[in-house]
Amino acid sequence: MLVRFKLNGENVEAEAQDDERALDFLRRLGMKSVKEGCGEGECGACTIIVNGRNVVSCLMLAPELDGTETWTTEGLSKDGELDPIQKAFVEVGAIQCGFCTPGMVMSAKALLDKEPNPTEDEIKKGMEGNLCRCTGYFKIIDAVKKAAKEKGEKN
Repeated sequence: MLVRFKLNGENVEAEAQDDERALDFLRRLGMKSVKEGCGEGECGACTIIVNGRNVVSCLMLAPELDGTETWTTEGLSKDGELDPIQKAFVEVGAIQCGFCTPGMVMSAKALLDKEPNPTEDEIKKGMEGNLCRCTGYFKIIDAVKKAAKEKGEKN
């Protein structure tokens, strides 16, 4: 099946199998930030944004991307400059091994796009479904707070 969608701001057309997972399809298209952790929708490592919502791509079929606007971490930086969310994760040390980071960043982006100034409880709720074995989550919460503040100062 031919899948036509917008990926990281660019129009894309690519063949996909009816039973191909979005995760595998996106990786085949070169989106290496989309990681397979559990393959069961439990860890969030494969989180992408589809039409403004964070979605685990291991539970979505590639044909479901047809007609959508889809974002992966590859689409966040502009002109070689990291997105404020990416920058905040680096600056506060919210990345350790880095495996969960792309999914965390995408969940943070989906949250901040909907709620530019979230409370700590809203951050915790927005990051649910993203597991990290290294950080203990405190620095991830700090990174989302920092990104919200910096994004707010730019507007």
